[in-house]
Amino acid sequence: MLRLIPRPLHRVLLVQAHRVRLVWWRIRKPLLLGCRVLAFDGEGRILLVRHSYGSGRWMLPGGGIDRGEEPLLAALRELAEEIACALEDPRELAVIEEPLAGTVNRVHVITGRVRGVPQGDGREIVAAEFFAPDALPPNLAQQLERNLADWIRTAKAGSPT
Repeated sequence: MLRLIPRPLHRVLLVQAHRVRLVWWRIRKPLLLGCRVLAFDGEGRILLVRHSYGSGRWMLPGGGIDRGEEPLLAALRELAEEIACALEDPRELAVIEEPLAGTVNRVHVITGRVRGVPQGDGREIVAAEFFAPDALPPNLAQQLERNLADWIRTAKAGSPT
């Protein structure tokens, strides 16, 4: 059904829905459960995305965890939905709590190797690109700026040889 909406209109609706969601979170203050995927390509580059709504900053792909859904499965689902890719050798890397719209977002960070060619849908994801760890774009999400170096180190230390 949503695919019947033209992409430009869909992006506008996503921006409006996100604004409503932020207000709702400020009022209700629910504990949010989310996942992010630290995905590497064969060259060790990191996959980052930019959403059509929110801050416009580069971030790891991911999203919300559905009620009763396992974090690892949520991460695989989000990666498939957002950029039409799979994740090989997925494993949980970290769990962090970050402030978000007056509430707390408990985020499970999943890592692995990307299988497929990332393609943003032009609706939710307007850009999906790989970046070398030493050549990241300047406008990273704040939480990512704080944690990325440690996450990369931990991911590489635990990756199969």
